[in-house]
Amino acid sequence: MDPQVTVHGDWVSAVVPLMKLLCLTVIGLLLANPRVQIVPRATFKLLSKLVFALFLPCLIFVHLGQSVTIDNVLRWWFIPLNVLLSTAIGCFLGYIVALICRPPPEFFRFTVIMTGFGNTGNLPIAIIGSVCHTEDHPFGPGCDRKGIAYVSFAQWVAVILVYTLVYHMMEPPMQFYEIVGEGNEIQEEPEQISNFSRPLLHEAEWPGMVDKETEHSKTPFIARVFMSISGSSQNTFPDIDFTEEGTSAGAPSSPKSLRCLAEPKVVRRMRVVAEKTPIQHVLQPPTIASLFAIIIGMVPVFKDFVFGADAPLSFFTDSLEILAAAVVPSVMLILGGMLAEGPKDNALGMRTIVGIIVARLLVLPCIGIGVVMLADRLNLLVEQDHMYRFVLSLQYSTPSAILLGAIASLRGYGVKEASALLFWQHICAVFSLSLYLIVYFKLTSFI
Repeated sequence: MDPQVTVHGDWVSAVVPLMKLLCLTVIGLLLANPRVQIVPRATFKLLSKLVFALFLPCLIFVHLGQSVTIDNVLRWWFIPLNVLLSTAIGCFLGYIVALICRPPPEFFRFTVIMTGFGNTGNLPIAIIGSVCHTEDHPFGPGCDRKGIAYVSFAQWVAVILVYTLVYHMMEPPMQFYEIVGEGNEIQEEPEQISNFSRPLLHEAEWPGMVDKETEHSKTPFIARVFMSISGSSQNTFPDIDFTEEGTSAGAPSSPKSLRCLAEPKVVRRMRVVAEKTPIQHVLQPPTIASLFAIIIGMVPVFKDFVFGADAPLSFFTDSLEILAAAVVPSVMLILGGMLAEGPKDNALGMRTIVGIIVARLLVLPCIGIGVVMLADRLNLLVEQDHMYRFVLSLQYSTPSAILLGAIASLRGYGVKEASALLFWQHICAVFSLSLYLIVYFKLTSFI
């Protein structure tokens, strides 16, 4: 076969799926354009909630439930590990970007986490759905089902990272947090705005995130906890009360009080931080759908009852599959609505924005290719499964998660900067993903 024809075929196979997604995004952008606003912002927020609470859980349940077995769970172990690897490598690159580009000191951690944490859910699902919709994709039969199953299997790790690592990394820096008096904290009080007037960035991927505000969510809680160990915060910051409720000023007698006396100060403060970590919010509709799908898929009796043409509940799963088909167009329309709001004025600096984009969209995918090829050489991957390798590579190639915008709003840290950075990343991702999809398709013939 003519090499030029092969290269042209690879190029078309890689670019056409992204052009389809781009068209959907442009439609969403035009519908949400502030000058025209054919569809009001409130409608996009409602659509986002539908995706989060209905369409996406249906998609995950149908495709993951049909694909998962006990044997597959054991063979897919590298997928969640790869999420951890891509995040760790991305954070390392973000640390280098922060050292080189020198963002304002209050955005050092922001730079690290925005480089490290990519979109492992909605965008990969949309890319896979578009790729599998073409006739000349290189992934064989069952492309859509396998790809979505692999992405869904990785999502629970990403959600845990959001509510642990990302949540704490995005807390406001202590040195830029103003206080006066004894414990009277001064913060810029956000205007009381309704859910529908809030920027779409805050609701685009994980609706309701910014409504989960806690007592310490907008404070430098970890810094205050650990600074109080040495007493260095006594003159500048109100200390955190570590005493248990119901303890008298005399000798404590409750088991909790005795435990506090026995624990070293560092251990006690680590326990307090762990208790204040909102890990309970992990159980959201997509995560619950993944859990049910894995449980049902691993038990043959349940699986035969729910999935399959002859299953008693086949009518139910067919209904869910119809709803699941709405995920890809809805996600891209919402993305278009988010981009229609445009980049916000920010204090991050163009040099840092460019550094994060280069590290996240150009350097990290190259490293990801090396990681996947090395894992394949070590026989850590599923044999002869090109979609498996494609999903692993894709985890290194996506822009920063839109979810980071909601986390920034929840923590009151870098909201405008997250908006601007996500805007420019998604614009640039059209070109970077086109390039790397060509590379990934070409590698399928060698790996």
